[in-house]
Amino acid sequence: MPTSRALLTIAALALIAFAGPIGCCCTSKSDSSSSTLEQNKATALAFYRTAFNDHKPEEAIAKYVGDKYTQHNPLAADGKQAFIDFVNAFAKANPGLHVEVKRVVAEGDLVAVHVHLTLSPTDRGTAAIDFFRLENGKVVEHWDSVQAVPEKAANPNGMF
Repeated sequence: MPTSRALLTIAALALIAFAGPIGCCCTSKSDSSSSTLEQNKATALAFYRTAFNDHKPEEAIAKYVGDKYTQHNPLAADGKQAFIDFVNAFAKANPGLHVEVKRVVAEGDLVAVHVHLTLSPTDRGTAAIDFFRLENGKVVEHWDSVQAVPEKAANPNGMF
């Protein structure tokens, strides 16, 4: 069984689950209206919070994910059921799991979410950036990058 830290990394990657590189060929001008960008951000945040903070991945998938869910984290499987199974197992193993959203940025059909994931109130946690791609207002694809919050930093700027 992977360690809690490894599972946290996988969770952050699995999510915490959305889009491709900024400026990629899949970004269309029709997805760039201010109202669409705000709606995409709201959808990505609701998906994230429902799955991880509310521990309701089934509801998150049903409400916020499109016909497919493509995963680019090499430690997580593709598909809706794989996401549900992962979040349920991770939340059961880590009942104090919490995701605090620090920033959200949208461009075209992509949403980037910068978060602080913790396993308990005393955990330093993990900084994660999840990229989600949306189609027709639904999450369909996810990439992420994860970094543990160190005990001591080389600079005074903080990670968030």
